[in-house]
Amino acid sequence: MAVERRKGERVTFERGIGAYMMGIDGTWRRDCTMEDISETGAKLTVDGSVEGINLQEFFLLLSSTGLAYRRCELSWVNGDQLGVNFIKSGDKKKKLVRRGQDADA
Repeated sequence: MAVERRKGERVTFERGIGAYMMGIDGTWRRDCTMEDISETGAKLTVDGSVEGINLQEFFLLLSSTGLAYRRCELSWVNGDQLGVNFIKSGDKKKKLVRRGQDADA
């Protein structure tokens, strides 16, 4: 039995929601299905191969125009399914500030 590690409450979609994954630099894009979502992340099923693409950080496009999206980091992989954590816009800045403060100390 799998241990639930998700912090937020999860919403599971009966049929999944069509979405797209796209590289941060825009060099790749894959169709995917969002199986469930929480405030902090989601479970995706990817259409096609993800071999050879950088999945450490990417965009999850929730609309075909790309106007609704979330920046993601890879959490886990199991076959064609991925777990992702959403990156909040201030998260990276806070990490950089902390590193800068540590260097000054």
